[in-house]
Amino acid sequence: MTSHEIDYEIFGEEMQYVEIELDPQEAVVAEAGSFMMMDTGIKMETIFGDGSNQNQGVMGKLFSAGKRLLTGESLFMTVFLNQFHGKRKVSFASPYPGKIIPIDLTEYGGRFICQKDAFLCAAKGVTVGIEFSRKLGRGLFGGEGFIMQKLEGDGMAFVHAGGTLARKELAVGEVLKVDTGCIVGFTKDVDYDVEFVGGIKNTLFGGEGLFYASLRGPGVVYIQSLPFSRLAGRVLSSAPQGGGNQKGEGSILGGLGNLLDGDNR
Repeated sequence: MTSHEIDYEIFGEEMQYVEIELDPQEAVVAEAGSFMMMDTGIKMETIFGDGSNQNQGVMGKLFSAGKRLLTGESLFMTVFLNQFHGKRKVSFASPYPGKIIPIDLTEYGGRFICQKDAFLCAAKGVTVGIEFSRKLGRGLFGGEGFIMQKLEGDGMAFVHAGGTLARKELAVGEVLKVDTGCIVGFTKDVDYDVEFVGGIKNTLFGGEGLFYASLRGPGVVYIQSLPFSRLAGRVLSSAPQGGGNQKGEGSILGGLGNLLDGDNR
């Protein structure tokens, strides 16, 4: 195996975290900001990209980091290396309520495609790259689901899904239509495209977006009920507007109550 072999355990229900057990000289690579806790004896180091091209000189490091720029992620990742003479543990937490999905890349032919913000951590040696689209529709209208990451290698990787998780096994030729933001990831043999919803009423008044993803089997697809973009949109739409003390937000009058109360600063 080219990737480090790691053992793990997932804790929690709504706000999960994954605890990874490292043998001496084993390492795990994680997104910046996902670290939760670790035992003594583990060295934490910031690296360019995913660490897969660290032995290929400066250009290899720049190429690895450049791939992440195109997906909107940070140039840097963090590697956690066990330098102790015994087993040590390090934990990584979910960024928001949902589920952590363990992905054994050897079971999926060494490749898994996921949303650009779904990746949490992986055994060192797993490559985190970009899934390029050959289809014009995906490039022009993909929205959230256009820029995808691909995880390649023979180790364990962990991705995060928001809300409740659905796992669908598609037969050959079976098609599943999904909101682009609700896709967590899918196996390499699944054919992915973006289609127009169609219909004037759907376009103008549907409220579900103009496009959806069409996933054709065979393969496995993971779907999330609460994409982060949807969660953030609901929070922003519910936030008080214009600042100040919103006394009327829970009343029938709402903002009008503030005007009648004289609090219109």
